[in-house]
Formats: sequence, C-alpha cells, structure tokens
Amino acid sequence: MKRLLTILLCFVASHVMAQTAQDRTAILKVLEDQCQGWNKGDMDAYMQGYWKSDSLLFVGKNGPTYGWQKTLDNYKKGYPDKSAMGFLTFGIKKIDFLAKDRAFVLGSWNLKREKDEPKGYFTLLLRKISGQWKVVADHSS
Repeated sequence: MKRLLTILLCFVASHVMAQTAQDRTAILKVLEDQCQGWNKGDMDAYMQGYWKSDSLLFVGKNGPTYGWQKTLDNYKKGYPDKSAMGFLTFGIKKIDFLAKDRAFVLGSWNLKREKDEPKGYFTLLLRKISGQWKVVADHSS
C-alpha cells in the first residue's frame, strides 16, 4: 500500500510540475513566433519551432515525412513565395502536458490568401529539449 501511494504521489507531482504557466507561455510563444516568421515570408524562421533532427515527424495529406530538412524542403516546395504563404493564424484549442518535458497541442490553422482561404487542424507533440520547447511531431490536415 505504501509503495502504491508513493507511485501515485510521484505521478501527481510530475504531472503538476509539468503544468506551469511558464511552460504554457513558452509553448504559445513558439507557435506565435512560427506565425510571425510565416507571415514575413521567412520559412527558415518558421522552422525554428521544429526540432532540428532527422527524427522530426511531419504527417500531412501525403503521409509521413521524417527529418527537419525534408520538412523544410516540402514546405518550400508547397509554399514557394509570400503570395503562396499568405497570412497564417493559429487557433489553439488546448494544451495538455503529458510529462514535465512533453506537451500535446490541438489547434486550427487558417491561411488568408488573395484567391483562397484554406484551413484545417493540427496536433503537435512538443518536447522541452535543452530548455526550449520544440515541435517533435506535427500532424496537420
């Protein structure tokens, strides 16, 4: 019984520690910085929110892509200039902390362009790596 209580207390403590206002604010800043980079037509700045690793996972309409560079290349192919990029906004629906260094984000995206206004949803897995929150998995539709 004492062991079970200890395990439960450890779980609750780690869960509570993960849900700091500072971490939530830092995650929202990553996403805001991405929008600002995108809206300036600066894809490299947008990509700073992603984990710069061959293990980065991006899942879109064409299936999974692995790697930061491949994800950047795909973005540049799909959005070759500022007019294709349009004006991006995110609507954050929820942030759930899974551990002190992991968070799940559900949100919507909306692009306003001259001729159309595509939109959809995304789920992100973020990890706190070397003190910074980075997107390690992105599923956008």
